[in-house]
Amino acid sequence: MTLHISESDVRQLLTMPMAIDAVEEISRKQVDGTVIVHPRRRFELPNGGFFHYMAAMDTAAGFIAMKQYTYVDGVLRFLVPLYEIATGALLALIEADYMGQLRTGAASGVATKFLARQNARTAAIIGTGGQAKTQLEALASVRALESVLVYGRDPQRRNQFAAEMSKRLKLNVSAADKLAVALRNADIVVTATKSARPVFDGRDLAAGVHINAIGANHAHKQELDAVAVERASVIFVDSLAQSKQEAGDLIIPFEKQLQRWEQVHELAELVAGKAPGRTSDQQITLFKSNGIASWDLAVATRVYKLAKEQALGKQISFFAEKL
Repeated sequence: MTLHISESDVRQLLTMPMAIDAVEEISRKQVDGTVIVHPRRRFELPNGGFFHYMAAMDTAAGFIAMKQYTYVDGVLRFLVPLYEIATGALLALIEADYMGQLRTGAASGVATKFLARQNARTAAIIGTGGQAKTQLEALASVRALESVLVYGRDPQRRNQFAAEMSKRLKLNVSAADKLAVALRNADIVVTATKSARPVFDGRDLAAGVHINAIGANHAHKQELDAVAVERASVIFVDSLAQSKQEAGDLIIPFEKQLQRWEQVHELAELVAGKAPGRTSDQQITLFKSNGIASWDLAVATRVYKLAKEQALGKQISFFAEKL
């Protein structure tokens, strides 16, 4: 039998600390070779939309997951099928909008845990959508934040974000009228926008800042300008292969200096102690996130096991199975 796990079920089951733990654990498995990741692929649809798909296999745990999603008329629809390796059974179909937001935030949480200064206490969040919220939640899970400034183009949305997240996280979150001011006072910066062009001037970054750039995942899109990338002496990505295909934040500034790719490492290597991270409080560190299927597999496995334990979800029949 296959378990249909809805968005509301996921919200009941999965927490940010769980997601961070799951992403960190599966990152170690990627390095030892027990987790295999297939990068994202896309079809561009005749109507201007997209169909995306990506997959990962955890041979140690015995699961395979694929994330597939459409983007049509401004609407995203995410689904993660989870399979058991030993039997080939389709264990679950998981609605994965919120789960995806949590796993993306969790990956930034892992990167922040390993790359941000230990005494980092201030953050600047650029963006006011759902992804920005889970990004901030992840930061607050790994660092003792004291103040946060949020900036977005719409004053009403940034004020609403500040009020909601202050209440939710019991943090001092304020709306910033000027992005440059927020950046100059930030120990951690997150970009979580839909912008195709750089959203800030890299000269405004403070020494020692850690950046999580999560918004742009097309080769022609950038949230970071060349100055910000040039100033980052430590750069990590989720997947080198995928980044060379779709991380415009790196592809564009590296176009005339391809040797800089040699300085870029995967987050999994950092987590497993196979690549050095920050070595100085003055270094600017960068995690460029595009999103990889191993993270979806990690959180999907947690969600499935919790749903079984708590009797959540709806059993559905496939392949002539009987209810």
